[in-house]
Order: sequence, then structure tokens, then C-alpha cells
Amino acid sequence: MLFGRKKTETASFDPSTQKPVLRKSICTGEMTAGFRDLSGGAFHDVMLIRGEDDLREFMATYGITERPETEY
Repeated sequence: MLFGRKKTETASFDPSTQKPVLRKSICTGEMTAGFRDLSGGAFHDVMLIRGEDDLREFMATYGITERPETEY
């Protein structure tokens, strides 16, 4: 199919050094999905989450089974 739905490919992250996190703004409610380094605490954002569909896509892309914790 030329105009079919894009297939989701599983990307990888290292669960021994990173953990999936949702960052949410207290003021605007904007949510960003990414990974927090366990050693240094740096946050690497991956995508903007606008709704449950985006969250499901993020989780499917990285093979995450449980909803990531939310940080404010």
C-alpha cells in the first residue's frame, strides 16, 4: 500500500541506565515523553504527548509495557 498506516518499529533504550518518564508542565499541562539517566539525572525528551494515542505510540515504539511515571 502506498498510503497505508506507518508501521511502528521498536526502538531501544537501555533500562539499566535509563528509565522512561513523562514530564508534565504544571502551568500548561504540556506532556513530554523521554528517558531519565539513572546516573546523572539528565532528561532526554523523545516526543510530545498530546493524548492517549501518542502515549500508546511512545510505549509501543520503545517496548514499554507499564505506564511511565509522571514528573512535574
